[in-house]
Amino acid sequence: MKAVAYQASHPIDHPDALIDTILPDPVAQGRDLLVEVRAVSVNPVDTKVRKGSQPENGAWKVLGWDAAGVVRAVGPEVTRFKPGDRVWYAGSILRQGSNSELQLVDERIVGAMPASLDFADAAAMPLTSLTAWEMLFDRLQVPMNVDGAESAADKGRSLLIVGAAGGVGSIMVQLARKLTALTVIGTASRPESQEWVRKLGAHQVIDHSQPLSAELARVGAAAPDYIVSLTHTDQHYAEIVEAIAPQGRFGLIDDPEPIDVRQLKRKSVSLHWELMFTRSIFQTDDMQAQQDILSRIAGLVDAGTVASTATERFGVINAANLKRAHALLESGRARGKIVLAAF
Repeated sequence: MKAVAYQASHPIDHPDALIDTILPDPVAQGRDLLVEVRAVSVNPVDTKVRKGSQPENGAWKVLGWDAAGVVRAVGPEVTRFKPGDRVWYAGSILRQGSNSELQLVDERIVGAMPASLDFADAAAMPLTSLTAWEMLFDRLQVPMNVDGAESAADKGRSLLIVGAAGGVGSIMVQLARKLTALTVIGTASRPESQEWVRKLGAHQVIDHSQPLSAELARVGAAAPDYIVSLTHTDQHYAEIVEAIAPQGRFGLIDDPEPIDVRQLKRKSVSLHWELMFTRSIFQTDDMQAQQDILSRIAGLVDAGTVASTATERFGVINAANLKRAHALLESGRARGKIVLAAF
């Protein structure tokens, strides 16, 4: 099968940072699906692994943790899918990724693709949707609206999303606006990014290149009950501590330089980490929850409640186009998601 991979970690402008190659076709076993990859998207985790994970003994490392495709074959223990099914998923960081013609993925972390999307628009969503959903509803325990009625528990409360224009933020804004009673405040620094966050449904948008507490005061926002930091947490941490409401909840997903969590004690603020790969890494008893989340997101997409966050289409899956995608992500200027179509 065709694949894009690497054998040694390099900066993205190095000729061998990502290479077009041919690898053996994988074979489905156990609960695995063998998926014909039709589209992928690129996430910050792709760039982090490329820069920080050195394959052993010249082995090939395939990146990619977002895909949409068609099931070609199933392992003997698979019960929920069959060949021909259209699926979407984010996969496991412990396995070869989606930048290949064929990929193995455990059925428990795979969902049926939204009927209303093409493969590229679908591939933009799994990793960010799972991350945003798990952060809001599993980690922070934000009450969800029931049968369309706003939850009384969070009326009058607010959520500040730091870095709301990126991939996870673009989904989190939509989920929080449509599924909760929270006032949603997003941060973005550039005019085009600020407009993107407004379009996604944020009630208010502030500039994270300025002190967060001053920006919240400027727009007349009360101290947020929930703050989620999606990028550069160490740079914003002092302002997060200053801005958050007493007894608030603080969540983060990035890999910041060390922060002093003792600063949260005075306000009795709780801290919540989210890593979408935890369930698949540890084969947790609730691993199936990711399939359930993807199914719920697919329903929201088909109902028109949540929209794909694909913003850039970089052509077919090959080394040159993936290098362009990695470079844009590393520049810090991407908004939404970058997607690539089949080989």
